[in-house]
Amino acid sequence: MIETHGLAKHFNGTTAVDDLNLNVKPGEIFALLGPNGAGKTTTVRMLACLIAPTRGEANVAGYAVGRENDAIRAQIGILTESPGLYEKLSAAQNLDFFARLYGLASAERGERVKRYLDMLGLWARRDDAVAEFSKGMKQKLAIARALLHEPKLVFLDEPTSGLDPEAAKLVRDFIAELKSEGRTIFLCTHNLDEADRLADRIGVMKQKLIQVDTPANLRRKMYARRIVVRMRAVSDAQIGAVKALAFVKSVERADARLVIALEEPEAMTPAVVRALVQASGEILAVSEEEHSLEEIYLNLIGGTK
Repeated sequence: MIETHGLAKHFNGTTAVDDLNLNVKPGEIFALLGPNGAGKTTTVRMLACLIAPTRGEANVAGYAVGRENDAIRAQIGILTESPGLYEKLSAAQNLDFFARLYGLASAERGERVKRYLDMLGLWARRDDAVAEFSKGMKQKLAIARALLHEPKLVFLDEPTSGLDPEAAKLVRDFIAELKSEGRTIFLCTHNLDEADRLADRIGVMKQKLIQVDTPANLRRKMYARRIVVRMRAVSDAQIGAVKALAFVKSVERADARLVIALEEPEAMTPAVVRALVQASGEILAVSEEEHSLEEIYLNLIGGTK
């Protein structure tokens, strides 16, 4: 759905995006992560044909950026970080206006406006002026606006910014529903938990693209897999019994816990448990050590200059 080769953007001698090579698959949720000033919004603006690249090539929805911009705009929806709405108009009037710009017929406009206002919990406020809306309500209205023409590809820049937890969950569920309809979602967010929950793959960038993979694969690449065994007490004999297992890579003791590195925890954990029980160990709980996406992100970003 998106393919770039050597895409770059410079502003007055400053490099915002450098040598971006990216492939986003149809029907996936792809999350682009990075600190402020990393080039995420600039990347979206180039791919949505809002600004021209300095160099490089990009294809979006089968069309070439720079040569077939109108065709691309017809296939995409976009939520910018600071969406503009007509505040004197009602929510329904705002959406009807933009639906007209998309060329939707009258009956179709009415159906789409109702559908998206209803899905985002705004139907009861459809006749209220947008000036009366909270920041979160305006954010949801802007998301509805981006979807009126049923685009194949949707760019969402900080979609849950300014939303309370309940509204943020509604938007996350809505994004998951869009994916179930076969849409491709390109998500820019600082909410790492949100990216971890929603994204099929993530990309971490800081002007350059540092890493692209699934959250699970990034965890496996960056951290050894380890299980945590919580026990009533830990003895030297029990530690020795675990170390005697040929497949155990390392054992660390932390109070009444053992942290054990294993290549394949699913297959090897039962043998570890047996060895501990045979050494008179009283096991209270066994779990695999979890590494958050925040740890992965900070590790990757911290490794760049």
